[in-house]
Amino acid sequence: MTLFSVRWFVVALLPVSEIALAIIKRSNASSAQAQDRGSMRVLWIAIVIGVGCAIAAQWVPSARLHVPSRIVSPVALVLIVAGLIVRWVAILTLGRLFTVDVAIQLDHQLVQTGLYRLVRHPSYAGLLIAFLGLGLFFVNWLSLVLLLVPITLAVMNRVVKEEGVLLQALGAPYADYCARTKRLIPGIL
Repeated sequence: MTLFSVRWFVVALLPVSEIALAIIKRSNASSAQAQDRGSMRVLWIAIVIGVGCAIAAQWVPSARLHVPSRIVSPVALVLIVAGLIVRWVAILTLGRLFTVDVAIQLDHQLVQTGLYRLVRHPSYAGLLIAFLGLGLFFVNWLSLVLLLVPITLAVMNRVVKEEGVLLQALGAPYADYCARTKRLIPGIL
């Protein structure tokens, strides 16, 4: 396998991973109460718009990063893989409680182990890390901005909606958890 094909394989992992999740990890109407409120749709629209704009903007020569792609590309690929690993570790930690649509299971419980000890939304943190890597892959600051801004806004919208649902469903234990953990970056955000 050539370096070129390895790069594109890693880049392709991100959309393949997200499409697989969208198909496989939906909530089951018989065992969960979906309360997504359209946030998944908004996130997918932001991803499609962000990726499309990033691809188009990569051809703007004045926005090119002044760093050789041989340096940026490996960093970008490491971020994509690291982000996907963080995302999938978080998903596997939640197990059956993870769904792509915001949903509360009949016997939903608060998970505070693994990455959830450190932040409340490691899956979204991993997603944002992976998209940061994808943005850097274009070696263009405009692509990076056009990719990350809509996706970050959509993720934050989803986080707010998800936290409202979890607070309503889990009450004081979730409020206490929120008081001692950050949303995405340990000790910062």
